[in-house]
Amino acid sequence: MEPFYTDPASQYKALVAEVVLAAVRPGDALVLASFNQSQPGAPSPKALLAAQVDDKSPRAAVASALAALATAKKPGGALADTDLGEAVGVAMGTALGGKPGLIWLFTNNKNSPNNDQATAQRNREFYELIHHGGDIKKALAFPLHMPVRGRYSANGLMIYVFAIKDEGARELDALMRSGRLQKVITEPPARLKPLDQDTVRLLPVKVENVPGVAFSTQPNGTLRADIDAGATAAAAAPASGAGADGGANTGANIGTSSGQPATHAARIGWRLENTIYPYTITSARIEARSVLAGARTPIRLGADTVDGLAPGKSQPLSSSMQLPVAHLPGKWSLEAVKAAGSAAVLPGAIELQLSEQKLELSQAFRQRMAALFPGDPLPDIFTPPSQVQGSRAVLPLEVRMRYGLAPLMALLGGIAALLALAGGLALAAGRTRKVQVTVEGETRTLHTKAGTSQPLHDRAGNKVAELKTTMFGHTLTDLREGAQVRLGR
Repeated sequence: MEPFYTDPASQYKALVAEVVLAAVRPGDALVLASFNQSQPGAPSPKALLAAQVDDKSPRAAVASALAALATAKKPGGALADTDLGEAVGVAMGTALGGKPGLIWLFTNNKNSPNNDQATAQRNREFYELIHHGGDIKKALAFPLHMPVRGRYSANGLMIYVFAIKDEGARELDALMRSGRLQKVITEPPARLKPLDQDTVRLLPVKVENVPGVAFSTQPNGTLRADIDAGATAAAAAPASGAGADGGANTGANIGTSSGQPATHAARIGWRLENTIYPYTITSARIEARSVLAGARTPIRLGADTVDGLAPGKSQPLSSSMQLPVAHLPGKWSLEAVKAAGSAAVLPGAIELQLSEQKLELSQAFRQRMAALFPGDPLPDIFTPPSQVQGSRAVLPLEVRMRYGLAPLMALLGGIAALLALAGGLALAAGRTRKVQVTVEGETRTLHTKAGTSQPLHDRAGNKVAELKTTMFGHTLTDLREGAQVRLGR
């Protein structure tokens, strides 16, 4: 690191300061330390600054801590040796105290000339720590062009960042999404770990929509399938000429046999993109499936292998995917009434699995490393571990059933009809009615209401019957034997 400190034009300390300022936020604990290799009586790393970041920028404190930083030497004047693994291990155990966080490491990625020849072994230990250390969940490297000259010369600088534990990985993901670091370091990060997750991504470029189903890609990358509520019933009926496997007839409604869930199928064209810079996927087998409502349904792919896919490059991939709509509420269900004018959402995912995966460093990256670190063998740290032979990528999927207002309007119409009927009945029940009865040859006109009973008496005052009135008419009940009583004249 000697020329990075002694060259008057060196931007090394300024770069460190800007990375620190981009990485931290109020509330973060910040520790700056220099490192080389521990010696008796001279432990490494050595703390330069320990502070809690508040709303005030720590720029002045960081600049002051870096100002006195100079090339480390061993007793006797020789330049100090380097131990990257020791530096990261002590940072995890002491600076972080075993807690989650981010560790940043700035180095020229090599030892001083004519120094400790055990450097190669320590580099292998560094490699093992990164790839096999359980607490290191993610690791990125930024090879940067920074030519400096002093007693020695250098063309490049390497910045590593290690995410410790799951929370640290989430912090690193959030930092990379924020774009703050990219304002300081414009070079893409080289991924060191993990090499078995998100090595590729699926980008839909063409979808042949099924009748009643429309596909779209959302700004967050989610693939959305909007299904008309009426399409569920259409899917349940056999479709003329539709193949059972959705192959040649993909793009038509897929019929279902008795007892089978209704499905829709569509042909989707993708770009399969390599996202694992700086590695080329020399070969891998691929398969895909959709995960919806607990059902895992295979997706038919136009190819089952990927070969020679360079980082950042993509290759076309066709597929046939079925959407189970039987899990969505029917058009006339209570759920449909509740969701009238909106949609019921069924979240899911498309999972892409790579197996028998073989990775190698891209030629472009090899050439870049040779230019930044001339004469140095390519570090083992960029050699993919042999046990990484598979990876998995996930594309969020959202199936939405759109419901119109018809079910709600039908329900409201029915309620209105019932209310009208109830009102009519109430009006009829409250209306006074005239009825004529004849008792022993005498015609009488009575006034009565529905739901009432009225006794009838002869001339002597004896009860001879009872007149009962309902919504539907009048009846005589409790007739005395021999009594001459009838309705009407």
